[in-house]
Amino acid sequence: MRLPHTLYRLYERRLAAGLTPDRVPRHVGVILDGNRRWAKSFGETAATGHRRGADKIAEFLGWAEALGIEVATLWMLSTDNLGRSAAELDDLLDIIEDAVRGLADSGRWRVRVVGRLDLLPERTAVALRHAAERTEGVRGLQVNVAIGYGGRHEIADAVRAYLREQAEAGATLADLAERIDVDDIAAHLYTAGQPDPELVIRTSGEVRIGGFLMWQSAHSELYFCEAYWPGFRRVDFLRALRDFTRRERRLGK
Repeated sequence: MRLPHTLYRLYERRLAAGLTPDRVPRHVGVILDGNRRWAKSFGETAATGHRRGADKIAEFLGWAEALGIEVATLWMLSTDNLGRSAAELDDLLDIIEDAVRGLADSGRWRVRVVGRLDLLPERTAVALRHAAERTEGVRGLQVNVAIGYGGRHEIADAVRAYLREQAEAGATLADLAERIDVDDIAAHLYTAGQPDPELVIRTSGEVRIGGFLMWQSAHSELYFCEAYWPGFRRVDFLRALRDFTRRERRLGK
């Protein structure tokens, strides 16, 4: 009975040993997908799946931290998810609040909340902002929790912020149309000041990114994992990183 477990650990160590610090991505984005399907496979409720998925986050961040990854962006709730039933959404928001508070309470990671918090209940938005503020002085792994997030919304918000900034400086619409460029928009994204993700992982077997970090992922390597997020293992993460190191990154050249 112990042999499979022993072989698994040996395989995991071999994968880890094959990774060198200079080839590990600085920024990894993860679409945490499959909580409900994981729960259904065990005859459990959606809330149970979401809770198990939330419990996985700190474990994953520990793996990333140990490997020297600098930034992790975790898509926890999309703008589309806000259309779920009121009962499920209430449970999910409570779980998300608890998860983000837990990350802040650990004192290990600097948390940034990215997304349209104005679309969330005020109670949730306040709780998330407060949790993130408590980590402002923390050094180490930067954790972006994407909540109420949609890639199109992010780009629209970035353009809106740039236009407002320039209007306050006295620029005209004609001026802006003439000089706006990609750097201006990038400087107003939710992740401004951070490196773009070199690797984006989606769990659950879905083969699409669904609008996640649409702007930032232009040159990202994509990795799709069959495991549901609550069942995502360190060996799955190491396989994704191994796959990343084997790719020739052309960056559009």
